[in-house]
Amino acid sequence: MEEDIILKVEGISKFFDGIKALEDVSFHVKKGEILGIIGPNGSGKTTLINIITGFLKPDKGKVFFKGKEITGMKPYKIADLGIVRSFQSVKPIYHIPAYKNVIIPLCSKRIKRLKGGKYGRRDEVAIDILEEVGFERDSKIPYKNTDELTHGYLKRLELARCIALQPEILILDEILSGMSDAEVSSTVPIIEGLNRRSVTVIMIEHRIRELFQIADRIIVLSFGKKIAEGHPKQIIRNKEVKRVYLGA
Repeated sequence: MEEDIILKVEGISKFFDGIKALEDVSFHVKKGEILGIIGPNGSGKTTLINIITGFLKPDKGKVFFKGKEITGMKPYKIADLGIVRSFQSVKPIYHIPAYKNVIIPLCSKRIKRLKGGKYGRRDEVAIDILEEVGFERDSKIPYKNTDELTHGYLKRLELARCIALQPEILILDEILSGMSDAEVSSTVPIIEGLNRRSVTVIMIEHRIRELFQIADRIIVLSFGKKIAEGHPKQIIRNKEVKRVYLGA
C-alpha cells in the first residue's frame, strides 16, 4: 500500500562527463523493510546512495521521503529528516577518542529536537551506543583515538555514529567489507536488532550470503540499470543476475 512506502526513487539518471552512471532507476522502500542493493563494481550503487542522501544531484528523476520530495536537498538536511548513511570508506574524526565521535551526532539539531533539548549525560549515552555495536565497555577501546583503532572497530564506529542520529532509514554502504568473519557474525544481529526497532534498512553489500539471509528484497544493478528486483530466493534463480553478477 502507498502509505507503507517510506522512500520512493523515480527515474533517476546520472551522467559523469557523458558517461552513464545510472539510467532510469526506480524503486520504493517500505517502512520496516531491509532492502539489499547488489551489483558488480561500477554498477552505480554508491552513486545511487549519494543521490538519495544529497551528496549528488541527479540529471533526471526524483526522490521522495514519506511523500515529500527531497531531490537535491543538502546532505545535512536529509540527515535531519532521518535518512542516515554510513560510508564505504570510513570517515571518522581522527585524533579524538572513539566515544567523542559519537557525542558529535548526539549534539545535532535532530537529536535536540527529538529529545526536547535534553539527552542526559552524552558521554554515557555514547558509551552505551558503542557497547551496542561491539565495543567492550570496560576496556580502553572506547577511549582510544580513532587513528589507533583497527578497521573492524572503525566500521562499527561508523555504525554507532549512524545509530546516534536515531534514523528512520539507515543506509549502509558495504558496512561488512573488510571485517573478519567473527566481526561480520556479530554485526549482522545488530542490524537485525535495529530493524526490529522499526528502522528501515538499505544495504549495499558484497557479502551476499549474509545479505540474503536478512534482506526482505533485493535490487540488482548492472551498468547503471536495474536488471532485477525481488525476494532473495528469486534473485538467486534469476539467469540474468547469474550472468552479470555471479559469473555463471
